[in-house]
Amino acid sequence: MADYIEIPTEAGTFDALSAGSEGDRPVLLLHGFPESAIEWREQLAVLGGAGCHAVAPDQRGYSPRVRPTEVADYRMEELVGDVLAIADRLGWQRFDLVGHDWGAAVAWTFAAAHPDRLTTLTAVSVPHPDAFGRALREDEDQQRRSEYMQVFRRPGSDRLLLEDGARRLRRMFDRCVPESHVEEYVQRFSEPGALDAALNWYRAAKFSESPGPVRVPTLYVWSTEDAALGSAAALATEHHVEADYRFEMVEDVSHWLPEQAPERLTRVLLEHLIAHRPD
Repeated sequence: MADYIEIPTEAGTFDALSAGSEGDRPVLLLHGFPESAIEWREQLAVLGGAGCHAVAPDQRGYSPRVRPTEVADYRMEELVGDVLAIADRLGWQRFDLVGHDWGAAVAWTFAAAHPDRLTTLTAVSVPHPDAFGRALREDEDQQRRSEYMQVFRRPGSDRLLLEDGARRLRRMFDRCVPESHVEEYVQRFSEPGALDAALNWYRAAKFSESPGPVRVPTLYVWSTEDAALGSAAALATEHHVEADYRFEMVEDVSHWLPEQAPERLTRVLLEHLIAHRPD
C-alpha cells in the first residue's frame, strides 16, 4: 500500500505516492498523459516489498501546487529540473528512474544529461527522443500515429476533451485501464486549469531537440498494440544507448502498459534492477 507524501521544492510542492522504507534502494517513477502517480500503484506495491523506496510524484501541472499557467514553464528543461529537485529533496544522490509516456520522455532526457545521478533507466512505451524525432520526420506510419498531438497543442483542446462528460478523454484509455483509475483521472482533470496544464507539455514540446546518447544501463519496454508509437522508433532506440541495453517487446498490449499488464511490466523491471545493483 502506497502512502501519500508531499515533496516541497522551489517550483512548488509535489504530491506523490511512496512505498517502502527510507534508506532502501531509491526508485523514482514518472507518469504519463493523461494519468497521474496512481498509474504506478501496482509497481509501487511490489517495489516497496522488494527492498526499494519507490516514489511516484504527480508531475508539473498535475500537482495543484506546481501548476504554472505559461506554456514556456513546461519546456523539457523545466521538467528535467523537477526530477533533479525531487531527487535532491528526497536525499537521493543516485537512484533508478522509471518513466512511462511523457514520463519516459523526461526520463530519457534526464538520463542523457545526468548519468552520474542514475543507477538504471527504464523507459516504457516512448522511445529515445532522437529515434522518435527521426520517425516523426521520415516514417509515414509514425506521422499518422502522431496526428493527435496537433489537436492537443491547440488552445481550447482541454474543453474539447472534457465535453460530453469527458467522452473523448475516456475513449483514449480504450477500456485498457481500470475503470476506477479512469474515473480518478477524469475527476482530477475536471478541476479548473488541470487538463490545460497537462496539455501544455505538448504545446511546449520541441521534438527536434536532441538530448544525446544515454550512458546508463537501460531497459526499454514497448507494446505491439501501442496506437501512438510505431515500431520504427522502437527498434531504432538501441542506437542511442551506449550502455547495457535490453529491449522488451510485449505482444498484444496497448499503450497503457503499467495498468493493462502490471505483472509483466513489474517482472521485467525487477529483473533489470536486480541485474544492475548499485555500487
